[in-house]
Amino acid sequence: MTTIDQVPAAPASFAVHIPDAELEAEPLDPEQIVSGDPVVTGKVLWESPDGKQLRGIWQITPGVVTDTEANELFVVVSGRATVAVEGGATLEIGPGDACVLREGDRTTWTVHETLRKAYHISL
Repeated sequence: MTTIDQVPAAPASFAVHIPDAELEAEPLDPEQIVSGDPVVTGKVLWESPDGKQLRGIWQITPGVVTDTEANELFVVVSGRATVAVEGGATLEIGPGDACVLREGDRTTWTVHETLRKAYHISL
């Protein structure tokens, strides 16, 4: 299996075992934190040459945070959260769930158990 550090540059194909992937700290803007002490980590696995498409892994520990979303499709690998979309649905997500968020959605994430997801973002 290829590790993240060995992931070749695009366009080569690769595989990553998401549950064991080592992630890097991604500082969270303190203004986004509503409660708790959530910590965010992640790793971009692939980026298009124009920088408008990203694929990667993202993780957040328990707490409550707000965000303004990009156009994103993700699949939860582990953990559980409630994602409330302002003026829209409240999504209960957990392992195996696929979720689509629209660009500009204002969300509140209540993370119940450390959540890890694999994502594709279009900017």
